[in-house]
Formats: sequence, C-alpha cells, structure tokens
Amino acid sequence: MEYILEVENVTKSFKLGDGNELTILNDINFKVQSGSGISIIGPSGSGKTTLLGLCAGLDQPTGGSITLNDIQLNRLSEDDRAYVRNQYVGFVFQNFQLLPTLSALENVMVPLELRGEKNIENRAKELLSRVGLGERTKHFPAQLSGGEQQRVAIARAFIGNPKILFADEPTGNLDEETAEGITHLLFEINREMSTTLVMVTHNSELAEQTGRILKLHGGKLIEDTFVER
Repeated sequence: MEYILEVENVTKSFKLGDGNELTILNDINFKVQSGSGISIIGPSGSGKTTLLGLCAGLDQPTGGSITLNDIQLNRLSEDDRAYVRNQYVGFVFQNFQLLPTLSALENVMVPLELRGEKNIENRAKELLSRVGLGERTKHFPAQLSGGEQQRVAIARAFIGNPKILFADEPTGNLDEETAEGITHLLFEINREMSTTLVMVTHNSELAEQTGRILKLHGGKLIEDTFVER
C-alpha cells in the first residue's frame, strides 16, 4: 500500500507570553493512501487548519514527524519545504488567495512560473476553460464573483499536476448553490488527475464525499471513519 502522507505522533504547541505553553495538536497519527480523499472536521479551535498547514509543510510540528511523498518535512529548511510544495502540492483556500494585480490567466500560471517552466499559457487557458472561465482570462480578481475566483483558484491548484491537494474550507465563503458547483468541479478534476485530496470542512455532507473523515476535538484525533459511498 502506497502512502502519500504519513503523520506520526505530531504535536504543535506555542509559547505564551506568561511562559506557559498552549498545545494546539496533541499526538496525532494517521496515514493517507495515494489517490484517496480525507476530510478533517471538528469544532472551531480544534486544530483543523493548523494540522492542514503542518501536513502541507507550511509550518513545522513541535514534535513528531510528517512525511509527504516519501520526504520527511520536519528535516527540511523553509526553502526546501517551499520547493516540495511547489513540486507536489496544490492549495485551495476559503478566501481564494489570488494575487489582485494579476489577471485570472496570470494567477493560474504562477505555480509553473515559480518552477521556471516555459510555454505555459496554453495549459493555463485550457484549465480556465475546464473550470468554465475560458472567456474571463483577462479579468482581475476584483472583476470576478466569489465563485469565479474560487474556480480560478482550482485551476491554479491543479496546473502543476500535484500529487496532493490541500483544501481549507473551499466553499466556506460561497452561497449554497455556488458551493455545490465548486464542490462538483473540485471532486471531478481531482478524480481525473488521480490527486490525493485532504480537505478541512465544517460541512458534514461535503466531508462524506471524500470517503474518510478524521474528527478532531481539543487538539486530539478522536475518530477516523471510512464512509460507505
């Protein structure tokens, strides 16, 4: 069995001003098979987004280890972790995180430009068409609706053919109808590309669509459930 992500005994704590420590995550363990999907759920403050950031190499755990695509992230420098993210990881965030001074097309091209790849415009245009924005390539984020901005973000996330996609509340800022369309698109492209999906969501119906649900409470993993679909 091939695992794309292995989280072992992971703890994350922060030093407080009074000298005490605040533990956000405590002894978290799980593995994710390549090409599968999982959702991370739990109440606000349970450590969901912190865990997602650690798994993606955006931050370092205080204790334990995280292995992504056979690379142990906690042994790497910040620059090396950034390289791993650029090569293997895609992101979709709740607040889209598009660059406001770049057009939709330019935003989608950014990950491949960071890799130094050439002749990427056609690939970006194809993906924008795939997400239904073939006519909006020159529009800037401020000229797009929330749903359209998230479509741009999905195209950007997939342009580098990532091995794993991290999605943090991808429909959190969208109305119900728009969210449904975005969810359908995200899962559809994810299947087409055989990408592993790790998603933080408060939506239980959305969580069930990934087929596996990790439930956090008080910084601990209290349930790991496989869902019949």
